[in-house]
Amino acid sequence: MNQSTTNKVIQREGEGTAKLFDERSLANDYATLAPLLKPGLKVLDVGCGTGAISKDIAALVGEIGHVTGIDNTEYFIQSGKETYASVKNMELIYIDLFSFEPEEKYDLIVSARVLQWLNNPIEALKKMYSLLKPGGTVSILDYNHEALQWQPQPPPSMQRFYATFLRWRGDAGMNNHIAEDLPEYLQEAGFTDIETFDADEVYQKGEANFIHKAGIWAKVAQLKQIVEEGYIDDESRLLAIDEYTHWVENDAEQMVMKLKEVRGTKQA
Repeated sequence: MNQSTTNKVIQREGEGTAKLFDERSLANDYATLAPLLKPGLKVLDVGCGTGAISKDIAALVGEIGHVTGIDNTEYFIQSGKETYASVKNMELIYIDLFSFEPEEKYDLIVSARVLQWLNNPIEALKKMYSLLKPGGTVSILDYNHEALQWQPQPPPSMQRFYATFLRWRGDAGMNNHIAEDLPEYLQEAGFTDIETFDADEVYQKGEANFIHKAGIWAKVAQLKQIVEEGYIDDESRLLAIDEYTHWVENDAEQMVMKLKEVRGTKQA
């Protein structure tokens, strides 16, 4: 998204983040989308990261279909081009959504966990609307961070950090419960036939990926920008990381991240 205008987006750069994106898959991280994917579709993936989910979409739309993934972080696109070079019906492009002017329109536009980082999501949806063919579909997958559930509750240091993180996001114009507002946003952007699907991420102790997935908030707490902007002191941030990491490894039972997929159609 274009930070030279009014957008405020976390710059999710670095090798570690790229590896996290590469662990994603359509089956595990966007499962509700699969029924929409038919052979021959032309698909745009907005905020594709390294293209890990894009490549699974490409497999389902087949050789006669095509997937274009765009992202405004160059490192992710370069990483994805190397990792998924064998996927012939997928193209990854380093570009901002608002600067993207393709010659052809798309049958389907998807965007997962992206609009939560914008302070103008309706404008982004209007741009997507303009890139769809008449009768085309948009699918947006995003969080309600205000409804995050932990069992049992994590240490107070992480609870304080998380509350501060949400306040920091809110002050930057980001919607912490965007999943709940997406139907209204799509309607305002011009979409019709709007549908909502629950897509919660539920992580349970004993599962192979539980410590890794539940530990995401220790990784988020590594974001020093919150300290630099005066929202929290570094000692408190580091304490939250240490105590939360111990909690995840020893005491945590479950984490539920509330997530919804919302679809809309461009009138034919």
